[in-house]
Amino acid sequence: MKIAIVFGGISFEHEISIVSAIAMKDVLKEELIYIFLDENRDFYHIPTDVITSKLFSTGTYKKNDILTLKKGTFSKKAMFGEKNVDFDVVLNLTHGGDGEDGVLASLFEFNNIKFIGPRVEACSVSSNKFLTKGYANSCDVEVIDYKYFNKNDNVQIDNFPVIIKPTRLGSSIGVSIVKNQGELQYALDVAFEFDTDIIVEPFIQGIKEYNLAGCKINNEFVFSIIEEPAKADFLDFDKKYLDFSRTSKAMVADIDEELQNKIKQSFAKIYNTTFEGALIRCDFFVVDDVVYLNEINPIPGSMSNYLFEDFNKVLTSLTACLPVKNKINITYEYVNKIQASKGK
Repeated sequence: MKIAIVFGGISFEHEISIVSAIAMKDVLKEELIYIFLDENRDFYHIPTDVITSKLFSTGTYKKNDILTLKKGTFSKKAMFGEKNVDFDVVLNLTHGGDGEDGVLASLFEFNNIKFIGPRVEACSVSSNKFLTKGYANSCDVEVIDYKYFNKNDNVQIDNFPVIIKPTRLGSSIGVSIVKNQGELQYALDVAFEFDTDIIVEPFIQGIKEYNLAGCKINNEFVFSIIEEPAKADFLDFDKKYLDFSRTSKAMVADIDEELQNKIKQSFAKIYNTTFEGALIRCDFFVVDDVVYLNEINPIPGSMSNYLFEDFNKVLTSLTACLPVKNKINITYEYVNKIQASKGK
């Protein structure tokens, strides 16, 4: 199988996407075709045997073939016209903007390109933490109490400590723990540097966190192991950045079967039919045996490959059962009736 990995994009997580994409060389056995989306929204074909992070930081990637997205494929200039890029499926590995906000999903769907990743509606409810809260509630999944503010609001906090999060960013970018009033304004300045909207949650010291990845294959859920990530107060950007290049297997969380089932049930409710075609990771909190959704990772770092016993098998199996849009036949029957009634 030939998998075209699309990565990069206009996002604060652009560099993380590069690291994730390169990590796929170590975990996927299939033939990989790398397609880089740069800050100008130009696509480039990056040969698999030369891809390194330095290629992008130096701008050397621009020496490679530029690609054009068209119906069913990507193409590049050839001696006689143009040549299509040969692949079976696209893996959307563009973290943050463009990849997780629905821009690329729209392009792929519009151009009839088969792809692994969240569809437009899934992007809508997972790329914005404020909308994620409402979506989880509608799916009967608990969330930690929160308050929502935008840049023009007078942010008042009554009880500390709290955690402040930009609504549209991942990888803990712009996230701060605020322990008192004196720390509040600086944390707000940091968060609003990255986003126009924030959510504020109570910070619960020592809260238990568990990660579970999975997807739906032939209408059956395929789950990864449940991991309890090692952390201090929370996983900051630097710790998460290292995880995006992670390929070594994670340790199974030491929890009983009842809690495992609760976490899996919450994941299934979140995944629903909304995330079909994507391999996602959900991060959960557990307080007094109650499972709360923390966030949905619609395109997790390194695709959370380290949580699966056979990641290659899961991904290739998912490829065989991606959602297909229902064809709508345009007959112009209604227009023709109008014309006929008018004698035209």
